[in-house]
Amino acid sequence: MSVPVYVVPVIPVVEKLVVVPAFSDVAKPANDVRMPRANVAVNGIRLKTTLELKSKAPNGVTFSVKGKSTHEGHTGGQIDAKYVDAPSGLTITQAWTTTNSLDTKIELDNSFAKGLKAELLGHYKPSTQAVDGKVNLFFKQPNFHARAFFDLLRGPTANVDLVLGHEGFLAGAEAGYDVQKAAITRYSAAVGYTTADYTAAITSSNNLSVFSASYYHRVNAQVEAGAKATWDSKGSNNVGLEVASKYRLDPTSFAKAKINDRGIAALAYNVLLRPGVTLGLGASIDTLNLHDSAHKVGASLIFEA
Repeated sequence: MSVPVYVVPVIPVVEKLVVVPAFSDVAKPANDVRMPRANVAVNGIRLKTTLELKSKAPNGVTFSVKGKSTHEGHTGGQIDAKYVDAPSGLTITQAWTTTNSLDTKIELDNSFAKGLKAELLGHYKPSTQAVDGKVNLFFKQPNFHARAFFDLLRGPTANVDLVLGHEGFLAGAEAGYDVQKAAITRYSAAVGYTTADYTAAITSSNNLSVFSASYYHRVNAQVEAGAKATWDSKGSNNVGLEVASKYRLDPTSFAKAKINDRGIAALAYNVLLRPGVTLGLGASIDTLNLHDSAHKVGASLIFEA
């Protein structure tokens, strides 16, 4: 008599790796909700009008024209062309701005080592013969994200930051160094915790003198909420507070709202009018001085082809 043999399948356990952000992005989820940007807000308060046109040639070269106005000065803009060679990881971007400056960026992604990206930036202004050169390095591995920014002609100076992650916990630090002065010019630190539905972060910037605590919560597929508290130990004893929310109206549009402890409310609306055309509207309102002229509005229109 044969005895049946049951084989229990072995299910491989896949370890979920933490996506470690850059140091500047430790509190990014909360900042994204707080900034009612819709491509029209600067720090959620001072608004601007922008226009952007994008097109891609058959050979893969991308052209874009950008213009913006803050309604407080001249209108600025730039035209740039970007070439991407995906197999080699090479990207070249050339821009010409309305201030008559030529900006060149050369990117090498995964060319020297896996996870390593190098950037070479050049800036030239023909009217003053001013030249500037920078080198940026980005190195990302599971549970590790490091960056280094070198200004070769000014100083020279170096700014480096590092973030380590483990099972959702994040810890990072940032420091700036002036080679000519042989001195540390700035330093900051941050800790955080992140999951798929919420994140929390505490940062200390400006040489550990400005402290911020932020929180982000994805309530459901349509609603997101965030808050941030800030205290400057060298300033007043008051704590700044901002509360914001984002609501996705449908797959093509969303709205954002924010208010801070000074009574400044910011609203934004973003909608995809049709494939390749995106409209953004925004407003900043001083709710404590409704009769004053401190309110601002802005708009953006982006065309992509």
